[in-house]
Amino acid sequence: MNIQSIRYRLGLICVLEALVLFLPFFLAVFFREGWSSYRAYLIPISILLLVAVLATRKKPKSEAFYAKEGFVFCALTWFVLAFGGAWPFVIQGSIPKFYDAFFEMASGFTTTGASILRDVEALPQSLLFWRSFSHLIGGMGVLVFAIAILSQGDNSSIHAIKAEVPGPSFGKLVSKMRDTARWLYLIYLAMMLGLLLILCLCGMSLFDACIYAFGTAGTGGFANYSDSLAHFHSPLIEWVIAFGMLLFGVNFNLYFLIVMRQGKKALRSEELRWYIGIVIAATVAICFLLAPRYTQLEPLLRDSFFTVATVISTTGFGTVDFAVWPLAARVILLFLMFTGACAGSTAGGFKIARVALLTKSAGSEVQRQIKPRHLRPTYFEGHHVTEKMISSVAHYFMLYTICFAVLVFLVSIDSPDIETAIGAVSATFNNIGPGLSAVGPTQNYADFTPFSKLCLSFGMIAGRLEILPVLIFFSPHTWKRV
Repeated sequence: MNIQSIRYRLGLICVLEALVLFLPFFLAVFFREGWSSYRAYLIPISILLLVAVLATRKKPKSEAFYAKEGFVFCALTWFVLAFGGAWPFVIQGSIPKFYDAFFEMASGFTTTGASILRDVEALPQSLLFWRSFSHLIGGMGVLVFAIAILSQGDNSSIHAIKAEVPGPSFGKLVSKMRDTARWLYLIYLAMMLGLLLILCLCGMSLFDACIYAFGTAGTGGFANYSDSLAHFHSPLIEWVIAFGMLLFGVNFNLYFLIVMRQGKKALRSEELRWYIGIVIAATVAICFLLAPRYTQLEPLLRDSFFTVATVISTTGFGTVDFAVWPLAARVILLFLMFTGACAGSTAGGFKIARVALLTKSAGSEVQRQIKPRHLRPTYFEGHHVTEKMISSVAHYFMLYTICFAVLVFLVSIDSPDIETAIGAVSATFNNIGPGLSAVGPTQNYADFTPFSKLCLSFGMIAGRLEILPVLIFFSPHTWKRV
C-alpha cells in the first residue's frame, strides 16, 4: 500500500475543496449575509489549505498507484469531502450538530438529496447554493473533476476513476485518462448550462435555475423550497426537469459518441433501449393505477412521468406525494429505486446494465436446462458476455443484497416501522432521497437517531461508490504489511 501517494493526492483534494468553498463565500459577500456566514467558509478553507500544505509538502518516494490504492483513495476522498463540506453549516449555526451536517453533505456529494432540514427556506442563500453545488461536483464524480484539472496525464489515475464511476465496467474514451475526464466534464457542464438557460427562459430566477440545474445534472434532489418543484406551479418546468433527469441518467459514453458524430452507434445501445422501455412501461402502469384519481389526462401523465423520472434517475425532486398512491404504484417505484438508470451516468441504483445482464443470463440458464445440448451464449451491446462478467455482476448483486440487509437491520433498531427502515435504506443506499412511509417525499430524516443517521450516511457513500471501495478501505487485509 503506497500510503504516501494516497496522502499526497488527498492533499490535492483538500486544495480543490477549499477553492470550491470560495464560491459560496463570494455569494455570502454578495448577499451581505454577515460575519456569521463569512467565517463559516473562511475557517474550513483555512483548515483545508493547512491540511493540504502538510500533506503535499513532501512528494511520495514512489509513484506506484494500483487498484488497491485507487479504491482506498476513492473511499477516503468522499469521506473527507463530506467531512470538510459539513463545517460551514455547523459554524454558521444552521445545522448545529455535526452528525446532522455530515449527513446533509454526504447526501449532497453523493447526489442523494436526503435532508434533515425541516425549514430549508431558513438557510442563507450561500448555504443553499453550497449544498446544491455539491450535487454538481459529485454527479460526474469528484475524482473525475480532480483528474480533469490536476492530473499530469499518468494512466495510474484510471484505478481511481474505475473505483468511482458507476457501472459494471469502465473504459477510457480517449488515449489519456486526463483527456477522458475532461471530455466527460465538458459534456456534463455543457448539458447543465443548457438546462440552466432553459429554466431561466421558463420563468425561474437565475438563483433558482442554478439550484435546480445543479440538482438535475447531478441527479441529486436538494431544493431551496420545502415543496420542491411544486413551489413553482408550472407544468412546463416540471416537463423540462423530468426530461432533464432522464437525459442525465443516460450513459455519458453515448453523448461522447454523439459529439464524435457517431450518433447511430449511440442509438443502437441496448442499455439505452432497456432504459427507455422501463420508463415507458412504468409510466403507463402507474397512469393506469392512478387514472381513477384524475379527471384530466395531462396532469395524470405529467405526475406519473415525472415521478418515474425522478425515481429511476435517483434524483429525488418532488411534485406529488407518492406515499399516498396505491400500493401497486409504490411497488413499481420501489422496483425503480433499486434499478436506477444507466451505467456511466450521474444516477445511483443497481444500474440498468446489471439488471439486463442478470435477466439475460437467467434466460439463457432456463434455455440451457430445457435444451442441455443447445448452448445459447449471452449477448449484450452486440458482444458475447463472458462467464467472468456474469460472475462479476452476480457477486456484486450478492454484496449489494448483503449490505442492504445489514443497513436495514441497523436502521430498524430505531425506526418506527419496517416500511420506514426499508424505505430509508432504499432511498439512501440507492442515492434517491425520498423514500417510503416516514421518509416519504413530504417528510425528511430529522427524526432519526444519530446512530441511524451515521449508518445512512455510510450507506449513501457506499452506494455512490458501489460498495467495493468502502469495503476495501475498512478491510483489515488492506492495511496488512506483506
